[in-house]
Amino acid sequence: MQYRRLGSSGLQLSALSFGAWLTFGAQIGRSTARDLIAAAWDNGINFFDNAETYANGEAEKVMGDVIADLRLPRDGFCISSKVFFGSATEPGPTQRGLSRKHVTDACHAALKRLRVECLDLYYCHRPDPDTPIEETVGAMDVLIRQGKVLYWGTSEWTAAQIREAHKIARANHWYAPTMEQPQYNLLHRERVELEYAPLYAEHGLGTTIWSPLASGLLTGKYNAGVPSEARLGREGLGWLQRTVLGGEGERVERARRFVALAQEMGLAPAPLAIAWCLRNPHVSSVILGASRPEQLIQNLEALEFSDRLSEGDWQRIEAAAG
Repeated sequence: MQYRRLGSSGLQLSALSFGAWLTFGAQIGRSTARDLIAAAWDNGINFFDNAETYANGEAEKVMGDVIADLRLPRDGFCISSKVFFGSATEPGPTQRGLSRKHVTDACHAALKRLRVECLDLYYCHRPDPDTPIEETVGAMDVLIRQGKVLYWGTSEWTAAQIREAHKIARANHWYAPTMEQPQYNLLHRERVELEYAPLYAEHGLGTTIWSPLASGLLTGKYNAGVPSEARLGREGLGWLQRTVLGGEGERVERARRFVALAQEMGLAPAPLAIAWCLRNPHVSSVILGASRPEQLIQNLEALEFSDRLSEGDWQRIEAAAG
């Protein structure tokens, strides 16, 4: 495993981490979840990502129970939660968003579900147009000073919103956001590579990126359509299918070209796509998702690809993905 600093902080995260989105508490059972966490830990992963809204809080319960069952040393791993969407099936006005109340309530609930005394990383899962940024930054500062959160950050905020949070924190001598969790893969590059570009030097921004495989698109599993047993074919995930595939099929065609090139090179497309994400020095950690231990183990092969491929190979890969 490789370890990278979280932006300009001193926290060392595994370059590949493991997340619970769409799997824990929903798609897989507790036994499989235990096997996945054990496999991740045995292979050097020290960052486990979660959120209040994943399976309406059940994902955090499962992850907390599994980590406790495995008796992982608390000082050896980092765990996260995210706040915005709420954990209730139909959250009320005080059960979602980034108000001081919900940010605080959600933190306490996540600590209980995850069975830890503090969150190593705590994210604002989306920007909240109904709450002043100053209120959210102040709430995060209080949680850090209380020892309930160590680092706070954002997810899918604009560069302007992140700058505003830093400006407010600096003016009030509060803790500023350390990290952002954006989508980043061969098909979604603009925000990480262009919009956030000035923030890495200006504010020491770290990124823990999600969906390195574009929700499976870059594995080739959707080249011929959406199988009913695949993630995008599951009941209730039609919104994700529309988001991932796009309206004109252009992303699918780009993914087909990438997969064809990977096969030509004799490489599995999934770890190859993950390895491409790791090439970006501003990526602190790539969050992996998996429903089977063998799937996770294959994706960890991405760590070996940087030494196996030339700069010319990477240029061909980027050209194939458009």
